[in-house]
Amino acid sequence: MPGSGRAAVLGSPIAHSLSPVLHTAAYAALGLAGWSYTAIECDEAGLPALLGSRGAEWTGLSLTMPLKRAVLPLLDRTEPLAVAVGGANTVVFEGGARHGYNTDVPGMVAALAEAGVTAPARATILGAGATACAALAALRETGLTSTVVLVRDQARAGDLLAAADRLGVAVDLRPFDSGVRDGDLLVSTVPAGAADFYAERLGGPRPGPAAVLDVVYAPWPTPLAQAAATSGAVVVSGFDLLLHQAARQVELMTGVKPAPLAAMRAAGQDELTRRAACTAGPAA
Repeated sequence: MPGSGRAAVLGSPIAHSLSPVLHTAAYAALGLAGWSYTAIECDEAGLPALLGSRGAEWTGLSLTMPLKRAVLPLLDRTEPLAVAVGGANTVVFEGGARHGYNTDVPGMVAALAEAGVTAPARATILGAGATACAALAALRETGLTSTVVLVRDQARAGDLLAAADRLGVAVDLRPFDSGVRDGDLLVSTVPAGAADFYAERLGGPRPGPAAVLDVVYAPWPTPLAQAAATSGAVVVSGFDLLLHQAARQVELMTGVKPAPLAAMRAAGQDELTRRAACTAGPAA
């Protein structure tokens, strides 16, 4: 492990990212005084030039959508999991080469396991984007070989179906407003607000999902998470996912294992509390 290193998260927009807080807290806990992690605004068009301009001091990059898919042809080596999922959210610079990884999948598995969800009997996924593809792989890790996926536009589910085929997971595509099966693990991969109408359904007399993972982490709790908790379901937040995938990124970029999860969690929760207070404004 070098005595210093630079890393960053790329995306557009990226100013809201919590990743700098998590990674910087990890470096502090590990005693990596010469390391830094920042946020850089970057879209698909700017990705090739940005990758090419990173010097020897750079150790790695975290990527948000749509860069997770756009980066694949720009990598020298891509781990099989990232190839199967169809997206890499992590680039590690090593020996002058660009290595691509997907930490969303192990991050999701770890977040679910932390909440006691290790072997769901069935699952339903909301959405068909890159995170939904990662969810397919995570569900496969828990032992599932099939899942229901609810989508707003089946014509735009091609990437998800291709990922499912590579992963060997059977997908039952259904309209987005279809019901979620009782006892399922429900994984919502859609943006804030898009799953709110499911919250109303969970408030009804019928049993709901046994567990809910909502990838949104702010504002929290989402209406879906709140309704799920009220109904007695196990709830896993987007922050849990972000934390565990970031921990894996820290390990890949620094070579230090295990990542200081407790320090990262505390720093992230403090920052979310601070942001929520700022959003709420001064008390009357």
